[in-house]
Amino acid sequence: MRCRIAIALGAAIIFSVVPQATLLAQSAPPTYQGDPSVYKIIFENDSFRVIAATWKAGQTDQPHSHPIASVVYALNDCKLTNPDGTTRDVVNKAGTATAAPITASHTAQNTGSSDCQVVFIERK
Repeated sequence: MRCRIAIALGAAIIFSVVPQATLLAQSAPPTYQGDPSVYKIIFENDSFRVIAATWKAGQTDQPHSHPIASVVYALNDCKLTNPDGTTRDVVNKAGTATAAPITASHTAQNTGSSDCQVVFIERK
C-alpha cells in the first residue's frame, strides 16, 4: 500500500512540474517573436521549426523563452552568457550539436569579439 501511494505521489509531482516548466517558459515570447533581429525562422512545417540566430559581437538580445526543447547546432566558435550572471556561460564550438532544454524568460549576450551564429531545431 505504501509503495502505491509513493508511486502515485511521485507521478503527481512529475506531471505537475512539466506543465509548470512550460508555463515558466511562456512568460516571455519565444525567440523568433522576442527578438526577430537575432532569431529568424529559416524553415517550418507541421513537424519542425528551424531558427537561425546571429548575435553581433557584444550584442544582448531581447527577453525571450525557449518553450520547446531543441537541438542547437553551432556554426562558429562563440560564447554566450546571461548579462546578469544568473546562469553559466554557453561555449559553442563550430560543428557541434547540443540539447537545449525548455528555458524561461532570459536574455543572452555575445561576449566575444566576433558574431555568434547557431541554428535551433525544434520539434513541434
